[in-house]
Amino acid sequence: MARLLEQPVGAGRNPPQKFVWHASVRNHITDRILSDSQWAHIAAEIVAAVGIAPHGDPDAVRWVAVRHADDHIHIVATLVRQDGETVWAWNERLKAQSAARDLERRYGLYQVGPVDHTSHRRPTAAEQNKSHRRGQPEIPRDRLRREVRAAAAAAIDENDFIDRLQAAGILVRLRHSTINPDEVTGYAVGLPDHHTGAGDTVWYGGGRLAPDLTLPRLRRRWGSGSGAIPHGDAQHPPRPGVQRRANAFRRATAVADEGARHLMADRAGDEDDIASLAESAADVLASTARAFEGRKGGPLTDASETLDRAARDPHRRRPGHHLHPAAGQLRSMSRLISAVGRLTSDDDTAAALQLVLRMSMIADNLATLREAQDRLHQARAARQAAESLRRIAAIAPSISAGVRPAAVPAQAFPERGQPKSRVV
Repeated sequence: MARLLEQPVGAGRNPPQKFVWHASVRNHITDRILSDSQWAHIAAEIVAAVGIAPHGDPDAVRWVAVRHADDHIHIVATLVRQDGETVWAWNERLKAQSAARDLERRYGLYQVGPVDHTSHRRPTAAEQNKSHRRGQPEIPRDRLRREVRAAAAAAIDENDFIDRLQAAGILVRLRHSTINPDEVTGYAVGLPDHHTGAGDTVWYGGGRLAPDLTLPRLRRRWGSGSGAIPHGDAQHPPRPGVQRRANAFRRATAVADEGARHLMADRAGDEDDIASLAESAADVLASTARAFEGRKGGPLTDASETLDRAARDPHRRRPGHHLHPAAGQLRSMSRLISAVGRLTSDDDTAAALQLVLRMSMIADNLATLREAQDRLHQARAARQAAESLRRIAAIAPSISAGVRPAAVPAQAFPERGQPKSRVV
């Protein structure tokens, strides 16, 4: 079979050095088992959509689909056509994904949803292997993303953001405009003990950590489009002092309850209002996770990152500069929670868990909004965050004996359930 696949390569005109194209196609765990003929049709549709073997082209490249199990196939093609011409598969990843989305609808399979570029960048294999060799418990990219998110959620402005990162032991490098050297256009972060083979610091720009952590996005989050805001600005007051942490979490719970109602009421509302409410709610949860679990993170931090994915603006959407009034209140609560520090008592824990339950309500409402917007990836992320938060609120009290959050009525979680757009 290999010799038959490679015959056009040997007879081709100037064949490429890397002439093998490979793709794997896998069904969701909830999908039914497809027949061999159905898989054959799926494979033919994908290679045609990619452009390496169009339908009805007798001189197309040679390819084979191998079924390794009930739920997936592997497609292998050689990139020299039978007439000797080389095929260059441009943007084949996006074309294959687009074909897969179409096939999901036609076959009634689990719908993954279109690519929306709201997911953060995952660590590469090289990063994972390097961390494993060095015995590091966490990959630097993941640690940096968590620290940057926590600093952004707690910061009043750009200067405060940088100060918080440096106080956490993070190296910060600012990028200046080539036209106006006094203007800061971006930043990068690194760890003191993370170096290249030559001994240089490995730097990560905000956009390499997550789409919403670029400096322009963060400036919008802080309410400024061009620079730092002075401490004490009327829209962003200094962090208030709170004598009791539990009071801070109770205040935040009341504000979160109001934010959840606004999200439910704004289903057909302004996208900027929805975006600002979602982002500020994610900030509240990020600060709560830091107060609950500290710098090393845990289940609540993971749920916070999942909600952050659901809250992000889609790729290429240009957000406005106005914020929903309730978003400003939520942001104030995020900074307040950050100011009061780690939980130290049962009373703190009980109050914080009440806030966690209210955040699950916000996540449920956000999931409903994302479904209405046909943003399936973000809707599922919001549902996952909501389920995780309810599970944490139910389990976490066992850590502190006798602490049990008050029951939350079922109507506090409107339209709870699986996404309506899910087709199995």
